[in-house]
This record gives sequence, structure tokens and C-alpha cells, in this order.
Amino acid sequence: MKVLVSCEYSGRVRDAFIRAGHDAISCDLLPSDSDFGPHYQGDVFDIINDGFDLMIAHPPCTRLANSGVRWLAERNLWDEMQEAAKFYLKLRSAPIAKKCIENPIMHKYAKELLGNTPRQVVQPWWFGEEMFKATGYELHGLPDLKPSNKLTPPKTGTEEHKAWSWVHRCPPSANRWKIRSITPNGIASAMAEQWG
Repeated sequence: MKVLVSCEYSGRVRDAFIRAGHDAISCDLLPSDSDFGPHYQGDVFDIINDGFDLMIAHPPCTRLANSGVRWLAERNLWDEMQEAAKFYLKLRSAPIAKKCIENPIMHKYAKELLGNTPRQVVQPWWFGEEMFKATGYELHGLPDLKPSNKLTPPKTGTEEHKAWSWVHRCPPSANRWKIRSITPNGIASAMAEQWG
């Protein structure tokens, strides 16, 4: 298949599809962290009509995620939320038959703008990653991802539970958003195996 991985600088999903034998390219405004496969640094809408069979999109979620809803009013970020929703809707309407649009749990304002469309919510530990991070996938023409290597999560309050919660416990830094946005390898591999 010809696969577009939109808004991905890490190369993880792209590389998983290439390893599975597909023609995949990533696209982001940032350069790719991986030189394993092709990367278009620029606007995804420059290449979105190039005949892709599948798109996996990771649009910016900061203004749409429930985790940051309190900042909308406190910092007057309503216009940024509107722009994020417009970008999301533009990806949704792309002329690609099979689409996965990733976003974490959305707040009520985002749901009002985007519609409360069904989405699958997965956890990295379903795919062999010792990590908690609920992530939603709006799927078009694709089946739900099936857990491929489900682990048993540690009990709440234990040191191991804290270790698995590292993404939520990242200290503030210039790269915090970047670290938290990377798709876990187990999920990337499951996407390539099940959707490829």
C-alpha cells in the first residue's frame, strides 16, 4: 500500500510500515528523527492528494485534549482551538479511503466542533509497552486495532505504576510536548501488521 503518516516527525509509524513492505512516507513541519524512510518536511496538504491508500494522521492535540481544557479560558486559547479543529476536519475530509486520525481524549468543546464521532481508545500496554497513555483513533475504512501483546498493568500507588506513568509525569521542558507525542513502537508495529 501507499501510506501517508501525517504530522509525524519521529518516523516510528512510517518505519513500521516500510518494514512490513509498504511504500510509506511521513510528513511534518519538523525534520524527521529517523532517516530510515522518506520524509516530506512541509505542509501535509502539499502531498495529501498523491494517491495514498492509507493515512495515519497525528494532528496537534494540545488545544483539543481534555488534559488541557482548563487553559482555554485561563489563557484565552479559543482561537487556537478553532484552528486545531479546522485542521483536524481537513484531514478527516482527505480523499483517502482508509484513515486513522489520532488524538487523546477530547474535551467537550472539541467534540462540539468535530462531532462526537466514535473512536477506539487504546493503551500502549495492550501492545507490549510498559506505559499508560490513553489514545483515541477515529477510524475510517479500518477495523479497531486488536491488542497484540497485552501486559498486566501494575497496581495503582506502586513504584512500578509510577514508572508506567512516565508520560504524565514528564517535568516541564522545551521538548516535553515532543516526547509525549511519540507513538509507542508496539502500537506502530500493530498498525503496520493489522492495517497493512
